[in-house]
Amino acid sequence: MDTETGEHIHPSVGRCNRESNCGYHYTPKQYFQDNNISFDTLQPKAYHKPKAVKPQTKPFSFIPVEVFKASLKGHESNYFVQFLINLFGDEVTNKLISRYFIATSKHWNGATVFWQIDTNGKVRTGKIMLYSPDTGKRIKEPFNHIGWAHKALKQPEFELKQCLYGEHLLIDKTKTVAVVESEKTAIIASVYLPQFIWLAVGSLTNLNAEKCTILKGRTVTLFPDLNGFDKWSIKAKELSHLVNFTVSDLLERKAKEAEREQGLDLADYLIKFDFKTFSIPKSKPQQAPDVQPLVEVKPFEQPEPFYNFSKHKQSKPESWEQDIIDLENYYAGITLPTQPITLNQGSTVTDCSLFIESHFATVKANNGKQTFLPYLNRLQELKQVLTTNLN
Repeated sequence: MDTETGEHIHPSVGRCNRESNCGYHYTPKQYFQDNNISFDTLQPKAYHKPKAVKPQTKPFSFIPVEVFKASLKGHESNYFVQFLINLFGDEVTNKLISRYFIATSKHWNGATVFWQIDTNGKVRTGKIMLYSPDTGKRIKEPFNHIGWAHKALKQPEFELKQCLYGEHLLIDKTKTVAVVESEKTAIIASVYLPQFIWLAVGSLTNLNAEKCTILKGRTVTLFPDLNGFDKWSIKAKELSHLVNFTVSDLLERKAKEAEREQGLDLADYLIKFDFKTFSIPKSKPQQAPDVQPLVEVKPFEQPEPFYNFSKHKQSKPESWEQDIIDLENYYAGITLPTQPITLNQGSTVTDCSLFIESHFATVKANNGKQTFLPYLNRLQELKQVLTTNLN
């Protein structure tokens, strides 16, 4: 920007956010040289020491709870979720939806919202993206489908302060943290390598002090995309006063030239393998360590509880019509409690009326679909708890 006139420089000047993929970087200096613009003839101006101005820090904003709640449904139309189901099956996909709060947006048909939830359970913003349900690749034609929830809400006073994607999982203090560029990579890698807490910064250039302060005192490994190793190695040294990073050179060592040109990431390699071959032996098979962090995380006094989906493996008929009727009759015939109800060790219902209403809407809209069987199971589980309490 020209600080004298307030006008912006030519729109061709700048650097692509995916610099390692396309390599575009046109500096102001190059623009001035190419257009024979010189500042040598400018008259010197008197120097005035700038007055010390105390910076005013505005409180940053959060996404409204009702917006977050409304996005946690409609997964059957979510293209990214469809890709995950094809890759991992229903059970694992349900765990990922619960772990990362994978959400759906009407911004584009089939779009996904990747909510940035901080360690206090507050939603800072959400990245809206569109993927192919078949390949899992981002849709870039006829334009690059990337948007932001805070912009879609059209709130002019919204004060944005981003955090790491998956930051809410840091409630688990026992695991090593792994950081990648994209949200998709973090989600997929968490299935193959559950010994890590997988987080994402959003892009190559988003590894910065503001986002990484929360990692202070943790053991952290960086997994840059291909062609990002050098940049993240430099950045790791710059941020070493905050975190002692280890930068993985796995992709750099394994990559072929064609793969470098494509700028592949860790997920592109992992999905070539059967995720079941990556499973880690567990001392207690009945417990699922990779979802344990979810037990303690309760964003917004939680509208949508966390669940261990491995508990619900029983099969159901293609139609749940009779189950739905029986449950509706039961809930219509009792007075719902106003206090929170604990379903199990990992989940608490804070608003029974809202919980029942949203779950019935989901099971009716997806009657018989195994992906949504956990919603029916939770209604039955709540019935069992209430029946026990009433007796």
